[in-house]
Formats: sequence, C-alpha cells, structure tokens
Amino acid sequence: METTLPLPFLISVPVPPSWTSSEDGKGLSQEEVSCLGCVFFEVTQQNFEELLNNLGQLNAATLHTFFDATGLESKDDVVTLLDNGARKVFVQPERLPDFTEFGRRVAPAVTKLNQISYGTQHGLLLKDFDQRTCDVAGFMESSKATKMPPLYIKPIQDTIYDHFVDICSQLSAIPVIPSTELTTKKDEAEKKIFVAKLFSTAWKSDRQDRLLPTVVCDEGGIALGLVYSSEESIAESLRTKTGVYQSRKRGLWYKGATSGDTQELVRISLDCDNDALKFVVRQTGRFCHLDQYGCFGDLKGISKLEQTLLSRKESAPEGSYTKRLFSDEKLLRAKIMEEAEELCDAKTQEEVAFEAADLIYFALTKAVSAGVRLSDIEKNLDAKSLKVKRRPGNAKGQWAKKEGITNGTAEKAKEAAKVSATPLTSAPAAAAHTAPNTDRITLKRVDVSKVSASEVSEALKRPSQKSADAILNIVTPIISDIRKNGDKALLSYTHKFEKATSLTSPVLKAPFPPSLMNLPPETIKAIDVSFENIRKFHAAQKEDPLKVETMPGVVCSRFSRPIERVGLYVPGGTAVLPSTALMLGVPAMVAGCQKIVIASPPRSDGSITPEIVYVAHKVGAESIVLAGGAQAVAAMAYGTESVSKVDKILGPGNQFVTAAKMFVSNDTNAGVSIDMPAGPSEVLVVADKDANPAFVASDLLSQAEHGVDSQVVLIAIDLNEEQLQAIEDEVHKQAMALPRVDIVRGAISHSVTFVVKDVEEAMRISNDYGPEHLILQLKDAEQVVDRVMNAGSVFIGQWTPESVGDYSAGVNHSLPTYGYAKQYSGVNLGSFLKHITSSNLTAEGLRNVGDAVMQLAKVEELEAHRRAVSIRLSTLDG
Repeated sequence: METTLPLPFLISVPVPPSWTSSEDGKGLSQEEVSCLGCVFFEVTQQNFEELLNNLGQLNAATLHTFFDATGLESKDDVVTLLDNGARKVFVQPERLPDFTEFGRRVAPAVTKLNQISYGTQHGLLLKDFDQRTCDVAGFMESSKATKMPPLYIKPIQDTIYDHFVDICSQLSAIPVIPSTELTTKKDEAEKKIFVAKLFSTAWKSDRQDRLLPTVVCDEGGIALGLVYSSEESIAESLRTKTGVYQSRKRGLWYKGATSGDTQELVRISLDCDNDALKFVVRQTGRFCHLDQYGCFGDLKGISKLEQTLLSRKESAPEGSYTKRLFSDEKLLRAKIMEEAEELCDAKTQEEVAFEAADLIYFALTKAVSAGVRLSDIEKNLDAKSLKVKRRPGNAKGQWAKKEGITNGTAEKAKEAAKVSATPLTSAPAAAAHTAPNTDRITLKRVDVSKVSASEVSEALKRPSQKSADAILNIVTPIISDIRKNGDKALLSYTHKFEKATSLTSPVLKAPFPPSLMNLPPETIKAIDVSFENIRKFHAAQKEDPLKVETMPGVVCSRFSRPIERVGLYVPGGTAVLPSTALMLGVPAMVAGCQKIVIASPPRSDGSITPEIVYVAHKVGAESIVLAGGAQAVAAMAYGTESVSKVDKILGPGNQFVTAAKMFVSNDTNAGVSIDMPAGPSEVLVVADKDANPAFVASDLLSQAEHGVDSQVVLIAIDLNEEQLQAIEDEVHKQAMALPRVDIVRGAISHSVTFVVKDVEEAMRISNDYGPEHLILQLKDAEQVVDRVMNAGSVFIGQWTPESVGDYSAGVNHSLPTYGYAKQYSGVNLGSFLKHITSSNLTAEGLRNVGDAVMQLAKVEELEAHRRAVSIRLSTLDG
C-alpha cells in the first residue's frame, strides 16, 4: 500500500456524491476528482449504507479514500470501510486500541490542537478547525522540538479557504477542502481555490522558471518519458483530461496534437518530497518520437505481451494460433487448465519460470478476449491487497480432493478419495465423467407429499435480489448525470463500464455501413428465417377497429395507433443477444412505430456486434445507442444531444436496468412508459414418465446458462427414484460439457425439483410460481394447456424446446419474469400500440343517453358537465 499522499490536499465530497458538471461552475466534476484522487468522506450511521453502495462506482481501491468514521459506533462498520479499500479511517483516540492490527490505516481524530498526541505516527485528523480562534504561532512554537505526526485539518463550514490553506501550509498540514470550493478554471480563481495553484504552491522546484520535472507513466506504471509541468499546463491538462505539458522552448505542449499519439489523463500526483510530478495516462500509440513505445525503450514482459495480444485481436492472420484462441472458447479454456497443471508439476526454477510464462500467456489471452486490460487486473490486485476480512483459503471441491485435502484436512480427503480413484483431466468434457458425487451439479429435491405447503412456497422462492433502495441509490446518480450532462456523461460511463475508451460518439446513426454487417451466410440465413417467422406471428395479431352501437344513436369505437418513438434495450453482459433485437425490433416495425432506437453495450473496441447492426438495419432502426445499463435507459428516456428521446422503453436487462426503467417510468418529466418489470431468466419444466431425461435436462440447462441468478424448476409427476436419477445424471453430464459450466453451477445451486403425484398438483405449483417459460414434457401435453393460468410462454410436448421460442418459431421471447406472469403479458404487437376510443352520437343518441348523463353529473355535483348536455337538449327541443 502507498504510504505517501499523492496530493497536497484532500477533496471533501458529500455522501452520496453529488457530482457537478465540469461546465456548471459549482465545483469539481467526478472526472476531475478521479484524476486528482484523495477523496475525503464524513460517514455516519445514517449515510453508511448509502456510502457503501456508492463505493463500487468510485473504485475506492484506485482512489485514495479517507474517512472520518467518528460517527460510526460499530467496529465492524469501520472494518467494512477498510475492506472496501479505505486508505485511512479516522476514529476517536480512545478507540485506537481496537484497531492496532490495521496499523497506519486507522488514525485518531480530535477537535482541538491541544489534543494532538505527538506519539502517533499514523497521522491525525483535526476536525472543526476554526481559523479565527487558532493560535497558529503558539502551536508552531510549542511543536518545534517534537516531530509532528502527519496532520490533516478539516475546517468549519464558513471558512475563508485561501487563508485556511495558508495556515495549513505554515503548519505543514494537509487541508481538507470541499469539492465545491475547488476549480480547475482560471477564470474562477478569484471566487474559488484554483487547483493548479495548489500544486504549484506546494511543489519545490530548483529552477528559476519554477517548472517541475514530471514523470509520465502508463496505467501499468511503465515510465514513458520525462517532461516539465507548469501551473498553466496542469490547469489545461485537468480541463481537457489529456496530457498537456510545458515545453521549455515552445510553451504549452498538447501531447499528440500533431502526431496523433494522444493521451487520456488518468491521475496526477506529487512525489513524497514535492519536487517531482507523476502523470498516469492512457497512451494511444507511442510516446517517444523514435520508433519505440517510450523514451526509455520498448515495452517488455507482460506489458509487451498485452500490446501484442491487443494487436492480434484486431488483425491476427486467419489460421494463426492466437486467432484460434480468440475464436475457440473451449480450446482456450482447455489450454489454461493444461498449463496450470503443468505449472503445478514443475520442479526446478527454470521449469517453474517456463510454465508460469505459458500460463500467463493464456490467462492474458482470456482477459484481452473479454476486453479486460492489464491495468484492470492490477486494479483488482490492488483492491485485494486492501482487503482486511480474511478468507479461509481452502481449495475448492474437486481440486482439493485431487491433491488429497478437504478444507485443509488430509484425513478427510482419504475418505473422499474412495469415491473416485480416477484422476481428473484438464479437459472439461472429461471432468464431467470423473467428478465425484459431492461436486455434482444437481437440483435440490422436494417431495411435496412429505412437506408442508409453507415449505413448498419457501422452496419456490426466487434467488434474492438486491434491495430496491440499494439499487436505486446506485442508478439514481447515473440517471441524474445523464439528464444533466447528456452525451458527455453517456460516453464516460461507456468508457468506464464497457472499457470502450476509443469510442468518441455514443450513437451509430442509420443508414448503417455494410462493413458493420459483415456476417457469415449461415448467420444471415438464420436471422432472416427468424425475422420472417416473428413478422408473420406478430402481423397476425393486428386487430380490426371496433365499433359498437350501445344504444340507438350512440356509437362507440376503438382503434389502434402505433407508439411513435420506442427504445429497445438489447443486453450485452455475458452473451451477445441479436435474438432480443429481433423480438423487440420486428413487432415495432410491424406496428408501424415511426422511430426505433436500439441500445446495446459496445465491445471493448467500441464496435457493436454485426448481428445486432444487421437486425437494426432490417427493422429500420433510426439509430443504435452504444451503451448499456441505467445510463442507456436514461439516455433514451430523456434524450441527449445525439440520442433521440422515446415514448416507451422495452427489453430485458439486469437489476440495474430494471430499476432504471422503473425510475424513469415514474418520473413525469421523462414522459416514458415501459413494457414490464423484469428479473433473471427462469424456466419450469413439467415432466411425466414418458419424458426423455436428456430432453428434460437440456431444457433446464438452456435457462441455467443465462446467469448465476437464473433459476430452473422441475416438477416431476409420479417419477420413481430411477427415473429421477436419470434426469439428474443428464443434468450433470450435459452441464459439465458446457463452456458456461460455472454459470450453470451457480444457477443450479438455487434450483429445485418437486416430486408430485399428479398433473393437478403439478399445475397448481406451476401457476403459483408463474414461470417465464413453461415447458410441458407430458404424454398429453396439449390437453394440459387449458390448466395454465400463469406463464410467460408455453412450450408444448417433447419436440418443442424453449430454444425455438427464444429464436425462430415466431413467438416473442421478451417475457415477464420473477412471478410477474401473474399480472403481465410478454411483449407482443400490442406492446407497441396504443388504443384510442371514440364516441359518435346523433341527436337521437343524445336524447337517449342524456338523462342518465345529467343525473350522474348532478350526483357528483359537476354542474358544467350537466349543462354540456342540457344546453344541447334545449337546443333540440327548440
């Protein structure tokens, strides 16, 4: 852990962080705070949960986060802050003995100068500092002979901050300054504290021009070169979020302005003696004017490997080994396990180094393939190093047993070894046959005849989701940021969450270039077949206008009109989902929606998957928003400079997408509706003795592979132990052969098999559950459909896997989940239409209905309503 402070000041931020725009003049923006680091929070019992929810967004392990925790009563809460990446937490002096194990990461906080203890070297926070009553001269005189601890000073609210900073400088203390009192803009320097001035005042330069040597590094810590900085260049660098330096001959030097080898600013810091600066940048191209990466030479080792893999990912020759690894997930998985085993078997130093290099190569290939950079891995390592809550450190299941240990106990492993003496192999398919029973992927079993109704209901519970308040605390600031800052905020979140840092525009407008739809012929054919089937089914749902004469001369009508502007959310996440683009886009097209906007997260290189672009082209989409999550929902709900505002948002997503949809639908300023609430994907299979065990297992696994929060349910009608075991064997065998076996294992862990006596009992449980997908693998499946009361979509008989509904049969796969099938329909043509009613009365009709209208208006004491009829009737009576 770093022991020096990277800034000569701390930035105090409220809880939850209320970030400003960099343009509104109200203080530092989130991006500017991120570049500067060193954030200070005052945490209390009241805001503790809210703060924890925001720490994930802030990346506390990357920022230097400091906390005044004197408002927390529990030691566990303080430990939680440390475990979440806090660099230093301040507590009451009398509580310090409770935290000795955490060393300098916990320090005392006092409110008076005379309470300062010179014995502590952990640092000390002086709170509620009032510069009007402080005897600075006396304090300095009394502390001359004693070594001062690192001192942090937080002033009272109505502080004159210029004077406060001067006092801190005299005391060699670090000031805590509210973000609202700081600015990176020169023209605001008279009203606020100019950040660049704080730097130049603090640094120590031995040059007449006061320039400071500056080491420029990439995110991996590789030194790119040595330059100089001035107060002006720092201000400009913070303003532009790029690398800007001070040339000793030519003035300000905007790195990459002429060469194109640009830099995105990540962090600015001072060294421990304040006589050198460090710029951390995200480098595009080379830094050096020579043909090498940096001024100290080319990259080496793991950093060089990363650059090579990134290049190969973009343009590896067809047939090359690296190209195969990027395109064949099973091959890469097998190689990682093979090399891990060879490293474990290596004996000499040379062998260990050789095998470790191989494993790192394949592991980094996996990372680059998933859009993960080496800097992301290093951030995770840094975050883990700050953890204080210890894990037991045991090896998992099959790996522990292979080495003769079970949770650290060799004796127990000897017993487990009797279960299977066959050694595990590296290949996943082989592992499926040799994994011991205790590691089997199997649903828990409930015999309904042997448990109470309440126990059945308990077993039917879906996996718990985060609380609505917790999720809203996360998505609300994102939505607010998008509303306030538009495209800039949307791009920022896409850079952060999707790692698509090269993206410069958040929207791809139609017509879409053919080069973005470069697909194999077989994929095009599959999309075209699915498109046509979905179109036929939804076109058949069109209704003729309704016209009814309710009494002579009174004609009531109802007709439909398409919703003019619709936003379609197509998730990215753990799988590419062009099928969702079809299921949403085709009915929108059939309904005649004038403007179709598709939102989907881009890949790490900023591109969108060609399958989704092709579908967007076929359905006539106006644009594709290159974003996911709550930020994409907010952009479509409110509109930005580039994103068209829509009237309705449809499409599935994770908890955060769902929360964002619910939020905007309840905001009258957005004026937007949504299709339905949603949760993780799920399936319920009803099977009798005629069901094929392999078919049943495949249907269960087709939903389990969606995500670890998915759930699958089997209702087995009058199956004996042998028949149940046959299904369980198939689930395990098929699961172990899947590339997403780890996801499947997580989903199956909260899934269940119910054993029931008959169809009536099975359908009672099914209707109580209200599944998204209901599969009837029954001898007389069609006859059972009449018993279905609650389900998103039903798949009838052994030849109808749920997959056909997901893709190509024609029915829609955007369905209510989490029990909402009891109240909502799946997406259909009507989801993209609104119905308008009309009334058309003749004079005779008004005479016939008029008395009833006037009487009810009289009862409700709405006289104008009554008169609207009576005046007309008087006219008719002449």
